[in-house]
Amino acid sequence: MPATHEVTNQVPDPYGHDVAADPALLAGLHRAGAGWAEDELHELGRLAGSEQADTWGRLANENPPVLRTHDRYGHRIDEVEFHPAWHELMDTAVRYGLHAAPWADGRPGAHTARAAKFYVWGQVEAGHTCPISMTYAAVPALRATPDLAERYEPLLSARAYDFGLREPGTKRGLIAGMSMTEKQGGSDVRANTTAAVPHADGSYRLTGHKWFTSAPMSDVFLTLAQAPGGLSCFVLPRVLPDGSRNPIRLQRLKDKLGNKSNASAEIEYDGATGWLVGEEGRGVPTIIEMVNMTRLDCTIGAASGMRYGTVRALHHATHRRAFGAALVDQPLMRNVLADLVVESEAATTVAMRLAAATDAALAGDEQEALLRRLGLAVSKYWVCKRGPAHAAEALECLGGNGYVEESGMPRLYREAPLVSIWEGSGNVAALDALRAMARNPATVEALLAELDAAAGADRRLDAATAALRKQLGDLTDLEYRTRRLVESMALALQGSLLVRHGDPAVADAFCASRLGGDHGAAFGTLPPGADTAAILDRAVRR
Repeated sequence: MPATHEVTNQVPDPYGHDVAADPALLAGLHRAGAGWAEDELHELGRLAGSEQADTWGRLANENPPVLRTHDRYGHRIDEVEFHPAWHELMDTAVRYGLHAAPWADGRPGAHTARAAKFYVWGQVEAGHTCPISMTYAAVPALRATPDLAERYEPLLSARAYDFGLREPGTKRGLIAGMSMTEKQGGSDVRANTTAAVPHADGSYRLTGHKWFTSAPMSDVFLTLAQAPGGLSCFVLPRVLPDGSRNPIRLQRLKDKLGNKSNASAEIEYDGATGWLVGEEGRGVPTIIEMVNMTRLDCTIGAASGMRYGTVRALHHATHRRAFGAALVDQPLMRNVLADLVVESEAATTVAMRLAAATDAALAGDEQEALLRRLGLAVSKYWVCKRGPAHAAEALECLGGNGYVEESGMPRLYREAPLVSIWEGSGNVAALDALRAMARNPATVEALLAELDAAAGADRRLDAATAALRKQLGDLTDLEYRTRRLVESMALALQGSLLVRHGDPAVADAFCASRLGGDHGAAFGTLPPGADTAAILDRAVRR
C-alpha cells in the first residue's frame, strides 16, 4: 500500500537522558552531606532514562498481577503472579538500596541519598515503590522489639531481591508489607476488630479481616489487632518457621484507579500466627514510625511524579511546532511550563529537606526531629494534594497525544491521586498537623525557626510568615479551617527553602505567585516578568 503522507512534526522518543540530572535534587543531596552518593545516583538516573526501563514500567502496568487462590489440585496457595517486568523493577530498586538499606548504612546523609534514588527510580514506575517504601518503613517499628529487629532487619536491609514464599530465614533478602485498615474503620484503626489471642509460646493467633493490604506477596507484614491489652502491633510472616504457610487468605485483588502493577488485596487472618511488636495496647504508637516513614515517601513520590510530568511536557513542547513556532517558544505555553517547573521544584526541595531532617533526627538532633514531625505532616498534605492538578496540566501540554496511553501521561494521571490518599487522605494529614501542634507546641516553634532563617530575604515571604503567625494565634473554628492553615504552613516552608537554597528565578516566581497572590487558579498564570528562560532551563533533559 503506497504511503499517503510523510510523518513530520512528531516528537522523538524521550529516552537517553539522566533522570538524576535534576538541579534541585542534587542541591538537596549535597546540602545533606550525601554527595558521596552522587555517582550511584547518576548511574541509576541513566538507567531510569533508558528505553529498557520505560519498557519495564509499561509492561508491568499492561500485565497486572493475577491472584491464584488454589493450585491445579485444589490446594489453597494464596499467591499472586507478576509479570517479569515487575521483578526487574523490584530487583533494581533493591540493588540500589531504595528499600531498608540506609538503616544499615552509617554514612552521613544515608536516608537523604536513599530519598534521592527513590525520587529518580520512581519516575520509571510508581507502583512497585509501594512495597519498597513499606520495607524501608518497617525497620523503625520492628526496633520496638529488639529480638524481632535482630531477626529481620539484616534481611530487610540486604540488597538482594529474593522473590517467592519461603521461610524468611532461608532467604537472601526480605520485603515487608503493612496491613492495618478494615472495612468498618478505614483510617480509624482504633475501630479494628481483628482479634489476637496469646499462646503459651509467646506468639499470638490472629483472626479477622483486613480491607486493604498492599503487596500481599511480601515476606512479612506489620498489622494491628485487638489483644487482651488493647490495640497492638504484630509482625506476621507469610511462611512460618516450620516451613508451613501462615493462614493469611487472599480473598481478592482490588481493581484500582491506578497503581495497576502493584497488587492490593483483601485478606482474612484465619488463626494466623504473629509476634507482638512493642507492648500490648501500644499498637498505634508502635506503628506510627512506619507511617511517618511512608508519609515521607508519599511526599517524595508526589515530587517525583511532578518532575516526570514536567520533563515530559517540556520535551514535547521543545520538539513540537504549532502556529509557526515551537510550542516552547509560544508565550502562553512558556508560562504554563514555567509554572509546572516552579511547582515541581518547590515539591522536590521540601521533600529533600524533610529527608535531611530524618537523617538529623535519627542522629539525635531534637530540633530537626520537631521540624520533621510538623513539616512532614503539612508537606504530605499539600505536596500530595498538588500532584493530580499538576499531572493533568502536564498531560494537557501534550494535547491529544497526552491522552493516549503510549505517551505515558495517562498512567501518571491515574497514579497521581494515590499518595494523597495513602497513609491518610487530605483531612487525616491536615488533622495530624493539628495534633502535632497541640501535643507538642515546640513543633510550631521549630517550623517558624525554619521560616525565620529566610527573614528579610523576600518581602512576600516575610508577609506570608507574618500572616501565618496571625493564623496560628487565632483558635476560632480551628479544626474547621485546618486545611487553610496547613496550606499556609506548607507554602511558607516551601518559599523559605526556595529563597535560601533554590534558583533565584524559581524562588522569585514562587514567592510572587504562591505567596504574593499574583497568580490565577490554574497553572500558566505566573505574573509578567517571571524569568521563564531561567526557569525552563531547570527542566531540560540532560
